[in-house]
Amino acid sequence: MAAAVPEPGNFSQSPRETRSPPVMEKSTSYDSIGSRRSFQGSGSGSRPPSVGSVSSASSSVSEQTVYKTTAVMPSDSISQTDFSTDFRVLRDGNKLAQMEEPTLLPGESMKDMAKDVTYICPFTGTVRGTLTVTSYRLYFKRLEPDPPFVLDVPLGVISRVEKIGGASSRGENSYGLEIFCKDVRTIRFAHKQEGHTRRSIFENLMKYAFPISNNLPLFTYDYCEIFPEDGWKVYDPIAEYKRMGLPNESWKLSKINDNYELCDTYPAILVVPVNVPEDELKKVAAFRSRNRIPVISWIHPESQATITRCSQPLVGMSGKRSKDDEKYLQIIMDSNAQSHKIFIFDARPSVNAVANKAKGGGYESEDAYQNAELVFLDIHNIHVMRESLRKLKEIVYPDIEESRWLSNLESTHWLEHIKLILAGALRIADKVESGKTSVVVHCSDGWDRTAQLTSLAMLMLDSYYRTIRGFEVLVEKEWLSFGHRFQLRVGHGDKNHTDADRSPVFLQFIDSVWQMIRQFPTAFEFNEFFLVTILDHLYSCLF
Repeated sequence: MAAAVPEPGNFSQSPRETRSPPVMEKSTSYDSIGSRRSFQGSGSGSRPPSVGSVSSASSSVSEQTVYKTTAVMPSDSISQTDFSTDFRVLRDGNKLAQMEEPTLLPGESMKDMAKDVTYICPFTGTVRGTLTVTSYRLYFKRLEPDPPFVLDVPLGVISRVEKIGGASSRGENSYGLEIFCKDVRTIRFAHKQEGHTRRSIFENLMKYAFPISNNLPLFTYDYCEIFPEDGWKVYDPIAEYKRMGLPNESWKLSKINDNYELCDTYPAILVVPVNVPEDELKKVAAFRSRNRIPVISWIHPESQATITRCSQPLVGMSGKRSKDDEKYLQIIMDSNAQSHKIFIFDARPSVNAVANKAKGGGYESEDAYQNAELVFLDIHNIHVMRESLRKLKEIVYPDIEESRWLSNLESTHWLEHIKLILAGALRIADKVESGKTSVVVHCSDGWDRTAQLTSLAMLMLDSYYRTIRGFEVLVEKEWLSFGHRFQLRVGHGDKNHTDADRSPVFLQFIDSVWQMIRQFPTAFEFNEFFLVTILDHLYSCLF
């Protein structure tokens, strides 16, 4: 699986260990990271490309501005087998052809090139140029140098590729390729039929944009740039728990999952109550979906109130109970001496939680769990979110209907979902900070909505996570180490664009963070450019 965040060496600064008051005091107003202001940019629908990022479909940038900090692979180091005989002749004998090649990343190789291709830009019209496919990107460069125009798209952002027109097509620009992207865009190229370039480009795109479907490795495994910092060491779980003051007299670091035998989607090191033996932890795991037991995500430095995360209990239609699970939550509550109550935040709508009983799941009964209060947060499932994003894409790209913008945006329900996620995280943070009460957070399996809620609440409560380094740690900890299914949700390297497991869960988290930055810009060490870069590389498969 490609990492969800860019190489930390590009962004890291010294972490700040101080804690500031939580960012909770202001009422929430909502805008959308996918709303029209994000697409207005320079007036042509563009936004500034980040280094190594997806360049906007309508941006006009010279090749010198793309990957300007990246080490360049000399052309002599590219295997000659990667080129056809005709292309070798062009490259060696024609300086223009050399200029048309993209600057290659370490480990990147040329796969195909088509000349005299027309890019049909939805903002500026048609642009003639050269289209190149490498093992990492699709690269289009305008023939005329003035004004310069480059379209640089990592293959990982491609959702599907379709052929347009056939041998009988006669209209201008009616024969070519249409490329649907995960970042909202649709890119269209027209080919000349007599050149027979479409088939080769199509085949190479299908091969290298979907490597998993072709039994090939993702480009991240070929990428061999050396960074000044090892990204695998940015998040050290023991050091992060130590920063929180763990272990302490109530909580211990457990290695029961050291070989991922207790739960194969949890990290190796877990923070659990001190006085719970391993055999009881195993009994609790047996009563939780996919063995995802309640473990600490965060502890308040003063009150010792905790945020613990888990999955739904396996109650089923018969209303099964587990004395071990009930005792375990009581111990979590007792570890916080400032409160004699615990809140269980179930991210789902109550009707969905009830429906999960038919599948063997369910929710905690307040009768069974003494001193516990159950709260449903009404956040919908991955399928509803996927449909919401599809509707959002339809109204923002390529054209925005100004006269009906607000009603169209409302019809997508995107901002409604973002509001519920933020409101849920705020309730969790408020109970921990103001109520000095420990909370348990879960959804169904505990790796989608749960990750959204815990990480956003922690972002509100702990200023460290609002630094660049701290945000990297937060994503590594709450998303990657606790098993968010990035490959399935994003569809890395998979050509099955209709897969029901795809959903914009992490995108919603980043949108929610953007909402917070809009309200409290000085509370964060980073801005939306950092967030956009992370989203670019969520899809790029570069890291």
